[in-house]
Amino acid sequence: MNIRIGNGYDIHRLVSDRNLILGGVHIPHELGLLGHSDADVLTHAIMDAMLGALSLGDIGHYFPPTDPQWKGADSLVLLKQVHQLILDQGWKIGNIDSVVVAERPKLKPHISKMREKLAAVLELEPNQVGVKATTNEKLGPTGREEGICAYAVVLLVTGD
Repeated sequence: MNIRIGNGYDIHRLVSDRNLILGGVHIPHELGLLGHSDADVLTHAIMDAMLGALSLGDIGHYFPPTDPQWKGADSLVLLKQVHQLILDQGWKIGNIDSVVVAERPKLKPHISKMREKLAAVLELEPNQVGVKATTNEKLGPTGREEGICAYAVVLLVTGD
C-alpha cells in the first residue's frame, strides 16, 4: 500500500451581509466569510490538503479568484472536482482530520452535519471525516473575531 499525507490551511475575514458556510453547512450567524466563492474555509483547507498530498498545487491554481466563473461558487462543488482529480491519479482518501478555529458561533451543534455533507461528496463514511472546533482564546485575528480559519490533514492511499 502506498500512502501520501497532505495538509491544508485557509482563513477568511468575517463580514456582514455574507452567509457563514462551513463544511457545506449554512450556520446562522450575524457575520459570514468574505471570499470569491462561498469562502468555506473548512472545505478549502481539505481541498488544499488533498492537492498537497499529490503535489498538485493549491485550490487557487484550479479555481483562481480572478476567474468570474467561480464567483459565489459552492465549495462542495469544487471539492467534488478536486476529489475527481485525486481519483484520476489512482488515489483514494483514507481519512481526513480537520479543525475549525472560531470564537463564535459555537460549532459543536453543526459538526455532525458537516461531516455528513463532506463524506457524501467524497464518497466516504462519516467516520472517515474528522471535524473538530476550537477557539483561539481571544488571541490573534480569529480570537478577535476578525476571521475564521481551518486546518486539515488528509491521508491518501493506493494499492493493496
